[in-house]
Amino acid sequence: MAAEMNDATALTVMLADDHALFRSGLRAVLDTQPDLDCVAEVADGRAAVAEVNRLRPDVAVLDVRMPKLDGLAATEAILAMPGNKTKVLVLTTYDSDDYVYRALRAGASGFLLKNVPPEEMISALRVVARGDALIDPSVTSRLISRFATSIQPPVLPPELERLTSREREVLSLIAHARSNAEIAAELNVGEETVKTHVSRVLAKLGLRDRVHAVVYAYRHGLARP
Repeated sequence: MAAEMNDATALTVMLADDHALFRSGLRAVLDTQPDLDCVAEVADGRAAVAEVNRLRPDVAVLDVRMPKLDGLAATEAILAMPGNKTKVLVLTTYDSDDYVYRALRAGASGFLLKNVPPEEMISALRVVARGDALIDPSVTSRLISRFATSIQPPVLPPELERLTSREREVLSLIAHARSNAEIAAELNVGEETVKTHVSRVLAKLGLRDRVHAVVYAYRHGLARP
């Protein structure tokens, strides 16, 4: 259905997983969505890199454990491509903090466990495609706690001086998982104003997305659980 209804606004997706049954099932779910177009599916990380280089899809969905090249190494290779605009959503059956850290360091925009309901997977694809980021809720609290307990007494990095006081407020609220709507309500400003502040925070600190802003805030002692 997706291929038949695809138009210029459809999000293109590539699937990479060495389990054919999982790939087929996920593709069947994507094919029920008129705004999602699965343009390729592959069984290993090396093929995933090649197909992203050829097709430049909006989102690449990569399993962590794949032959020839694992999903995290493939993520690094994809995001290192000149002019790359493909977002990477990493999937795994392994609920391991180390995978999350490696995925984030590699530059992935999302990390999900494979056992999430289909509607959450679809939502995640749309979130990642529009430039936001996410981590599976089941690992988010552990991720934040580990960063919070492992950091040294804060030494504020010099780039923080680039932020206005309002932008620092926004960064703190992002770190505490507030949505744009919640930040707007708390600061008594419009959502478009919040989006502008968020964009400026990310640009000034050289961060890819909101997930990396959360990690940054906890790593430097700007937020606590």
